[in-house]
Amino acid sequence: MKKSTKWILAVIGIVLALGIGAGVILLTQIAPIATAYAAKRLCSCIFVSHREPTAVLQEELKPYGYVHLDIDYGRKKVTGSILGVAKRTAVYRDGLGCTLAMGVGEDELRSQAASFKPVRSDRRNQPWPEGDRLQGDPLPAVIDAQKLNNATDRAFVEPDPAKPRRTRAVIVLYDGRIIAERYAAGFTRETPQLGWSMTKSVTNALVGVLVKEGKLRLQDAAPVPEWRSPGDPRAAITLDELMRMSSGLRFKEDYKNPRSDAIRMLLAEPDAGAYAAEKPLEVPPNSRWSYSSGTANIISRIVRQSVGGSLSDFVAFAHRALFDRVGMASAVIEPDPSGTFVGSSFMYATPRDWARFGLLYLNDGVWENERILPEGWVKYSTTPTPNAPKGEYGAQFWLNAGRPGEPEDRWMPKVPPDMYSLRGFEGQYVSIIPSKKLVVVRLGLSVVEKVWDQEQFIADIIEALKG
Repeated sequence: MKKSTKWILAVIGIVLALGIGAGVILLTQIAPIATAYAAKRLCSCIFVSHREPTAVLQEELKPYGYVHLDIDYGRKKVTGSILGVAKRTAVYRDGLGCTLAMGVGEDELRSQAASFKPVRSDRRNQPWPEGDRLQGDPLPAVIDAQKLNNATDRAFVEPDPAKPRRTRAVIVLYDGRIIAERYAAGFTRETPQLGWSMTKSVTNALVGVLVKEGKLRLQDAAPVPEWRSPGDPRAAITLDELMRMSSGLRFKEDYKNPRSDAIRMLLAEPDAGAYAAEKPLEVPPNSRWSYSSGTANIISRIVRQSVGGSLSDFVAFAHRALFDRVGMASAVIEPDPSGTFVGSSFMYATPRDWARFGLLYLNDGVWENERILPEGWVKYSTTPTPNAPKGEYGAQFWLNAGRPGEPEDRWMPKVPPDMYSLRGFEGQYVSIIPSKKLVVVRLGLSVVEKVWDQEQFIADIIEALKG
């Protein structure tokens, strides 16, 4: 029996088993989520990361084998469908990555990018960190090379083939210098990789630049059009409360239920920030900490509005203010169909560019003697949010501070309490440990929860530091 026939019979069986009403929900709401995810992920992996589709289908998209995916290399797009229905198309635009054509047509998406011309400088022969040329000097005397090698070796071991960790890249910086770097087969230092929620910390940096330029103030009411009606209690929400995920807005951060807020926002809504901004208050602002990708996209929309409003203005600002200044030539934050960066989830960058971002924060927002972020911004970003139970969250960064009064009760007890991290789905990390002068990058595809142990990996790296 052909594979397509099996899926037809399977879908018919599901519809009959669930009943007509549930079957309609399956075909009109759940199936389009699956096709959107598969099309978007494959599009980005092919046209942003330059990977072979066979590997992507086998690894990232193996659970989505029932989705038919059509790759159009000429038009640089990918269309997903199930039995010819629930079609969703992701369109690639140079320098902008892939965006789902939802609420807008493919031609309109391409017209959004007409005025944007990405500028790419070749920095391969410039010395690190401005460029990619490493000096090749001996490791600092403080490093135990054998222990360091053992730690990076273990990062690529698969203890349980049934639960693969799939580490794809590891970079360790000590005092700004790359002391360890390794890649899985099929990946190199030039392969942009998805950061998922590490994107939130990059959104933090864009806000920081606007605060430095005097265009935004943290304690001001967040400039959100949906909250301006007289008597709307959301009008009291400050930008700081959004940054700390203490807005009080109702938002379900659930990636197992295909009808949850987070999945609907990313895969079924043309304007992620507007979708999140429409949510009502669930509790008073600043009374509860609740992790929310929705608030990150509200912030991203605020950044866009603050720099001119158009997609080209937004992209130009991100490069002028951040990426170009710290040598992050590969960085791409993919926009939603409305033309706003999906600031919660959709940034791609090479491992070295993720490391550069970590180095910027390790150096207190200063890059090559030039201040990029306002003075005190890193301290603000890494100060625990009052209602985070274990001091585990600051302003778009994960912290290791510990429960107030009980610092040993913290996220990663084996790691110093001054560590803070960019952290993303499927095991993406950039961990910054100022007391050890370390930036530790790990990228991979760890689908099974907790199969990757970043705490132990960092502890092993610290063990390689003598004294």
